[in-house]
Parts: sequence; C-alpha cells; structure tokens
Amino acid sequence: MDKVEGAAEDRQHEFRVEELAEAAGITTRTLRFYRERKLLQAPRREGRIAWYGEHHLARLRMIAELLDRGHTLGGIAELIGAGESGRDVAQLIGLEAAIIAPWSDETPVHLDWDELKAALGDQLTEENTTESIDQGFITVEEDGITHVSRRLMDATTALVAEGVPLSAVLEASRRTQEHVTAIAEIFTSVVREHLLGALTADTPLPPGEAARLTEQVLRIRPLARTVTDAQFALAMDRQVQATYDGLLRQRMEQHEGD
Repeated sequence: MDKVEGAAEDRQHEFRVEELAEAAGITTRTLRFYRERKLLQAPRREGRIAWYGEHHLARLRMIAELLDRGHTLGGIAELIGAGESGRDVAQLIGLEAAIIAPWSDETPVHLDWDELKAALGDQLTEENTTESIDQGFITVEEDGITHVSRRLMDATTALVAEGVPLSAVLEASRRTQEHVTAIAEIFTSVVREHLLGALTADTPLPPGEAARLTEQVLRIRPLARTVTDAQFALAMDRQVQATYDGLLRQRMEQHEGD
C-alpha cells in the first residue's frame, strides 16, 4: 500500500513538456533547445510520453538565474557538466558570487543645478564637468547631475569650501584613481595566483573544494581593506611628517636670511 501511494505521489510531481515549460516560464521550443544543448536531463518515458520531474524544474530555474547573472549558455553548460562530474553546481555558483560581489557600498546622490551652483559657485565650469564625467563620477541630466558616491561628493564640496580649487580636487582624484587601481591589481593578482589557481587548472575541483574556496574568499575580502587602510595611514604619517619638516626648514632658512 505504501509503495502504491508513494508512486502516486511521485506522479503528482511530474510534468509533461508543456506543463514544465509553463511552470518554468519558458516556451516549449526553448525547453527543447536546452535538451539539445545537454542543459537539461533526459526525461522519464512511458511509451511516447516524456515525463519531467521537480529536478528538471529546478534545473530550468537555475539556468534562468545564471542567464540573469550574465552567463552564456556555453558557460552554463560547463557549470552543469562540472556538477555532473562531481563538482556541485550550487557550490560553484556560490564561489562565483563571493568572488565578484561588489566591494563598494557607495550611495549615489542627485543634485539639481541650483544645489551645484550653491556648493561650487563659479567653479562649476564646463572643463570641470567634463573631467568629472571622464573619471566616471557623474552623469549629466536635464535637471542636474547624479554622482556615483555621496561620500565623494560631500568630500569634494567640503574641500572646495575650504578653498581648494575644484580643478585641483579633480586632478588629485585622477592621480588617486591610478594608484588605487594599481593596489587593486596587486590584491587580485595575489589571490588569483595563490588561492584560486585551482579554477584555471585542467583537472576538476575535488568535492567540496568550491565551498572551501568560498569560505576562504569571504575571510580574505575584509583583510584587503584592513591592509590598505593601515598602509595608507602609515604612509600619511610619514608624508605629513616629511612635509612639515620641510616647511619648518624653509621657514627657519627664511628667518636666518633676514
């Protein structure tokens, strides 16, 4: 009796091709295309009827999620093949998410032209606007601008209020971008060479390796910020002291000349 009830319950969770396509939100043509590309497991057959189960629906939903993330069908086929050869697809997806997750948590800010004029005055020139666009900070709209980072915008207007020309702020920003890009390249190179080398190897990842790498990446991400912040603070200590000493010597030399 239990076996009969179990078989009936399994049947309730099976779909014909049209039903599966509807449940997954795709066309039957797309479903058959996935079958041809080996993206979908073979169905169970009863005579000429193909029956698909919940695992087929889960696979289709996973394909849709990966497509939304920007994966190609070829890349998805590779991921699925990796999972079927012993590597867990879900773990590989989790590793990808940990690696490419955004580092910045900046909040964009919109300012209309009156607000910009009040903050920047006559330094709101075409040249400075063009430079801000080139650096990727702002997009110009009919009613004003949107800056990618409220913190950077606030810092910029504060520096201008203290008497630093906007052109000098933007020049310092451009030079800073060059250096922080180099720092980012150093960190990514270290992680790629010493921790993620297995991803570029020809041999499959051992079972559970993707999950282990995911945990490692999540532990390392905050360390990069810690190292960068500490190094910057130490460099500022050295540079400020050297600059102050230079100003002090210059002042003493001027007094001695008098």
